[in-house]
Amino acid sequence: LSPHLHFGEISPQTLWAEVMNHCHLHPEEQGEPYLRQLVWREFAHHILAHFPQMPDTPMDQKFERMAWQHNPQALKAWQQGLTGYPLVDAGMRQLWHTGWLHNRVRMVVGSFLVKDLMIPWQAGADWFWQTLVDADVANNTMGWQWITGCGPDAAPYFRIFNPTLQSRKFDPDGTYIRTWVPELAALPNRYLHEPASAPAAELERAKLVLGKDYPLPMVNHAQARHQAMAAYTALK
Repeated sequence: LSPHLHFGEISPQTLWAEVMNHCHLHPEEQGEPYLRQLVWREFAHHILAHFPQMPDTPMDQKFERMAWQHNPQALKAWQQGLTGYPLVDAGMRQLWHTGWLHNRVRMVVGSFLVKDLMIPWQAGADWFWQTLVDADVANNTMGWQWITGCGPDAAPYFRIFNPTLQSRKFDPDGTYIRTWVPELAALPNRYLHEPASAPAAELERAKLVLGKDYPLPMVNHAQARHQAMAAYTALK
């Protein structure tokens, strides 16, 4: 419903009332998680109204000193879904083709951009603004500042999503990855989430040449995490 909320086709008040009525009739169903997301949306609009500089400026001003990497080539690989991390690539390709992403995938691709690649969150927010059908200044900005750790109610700086573990946890059978990254479709689930770990025989069986048919990981996540932690710690 996010595009319909953004364009005013349905109001937050209507949604709130519908969820409350539904939960009253079906008490076994939990509406609170959904309502929390609705409140988060309204909070984002409240913050933007009072801090109109938020789309360009981190709420936590020390992030102005962050040692970001301005890497157009890496940014383009992320935008095109060619990072070598299947869940990230599936998400970015879905975004380009449909204009929508599940919130979990938004967090994973966002974390990868700002914490694995150390690219400024504003670059990610700008790309989402150009591609999302539910692009909303308040929510888009709040989401990116949250994942970066510089917003008014941000994720802890040490929360860095591991794209491979997230992939195994939320797409265990590989349906999502195989839909959006079809060149990996023939890999067994054991290697689908981390193609670079596949033995040569499995890659040959899948008719997959890494670095040609599908990119090798553009960064080593463990090393990137260590570098990000050092950069964040330096801000203290």
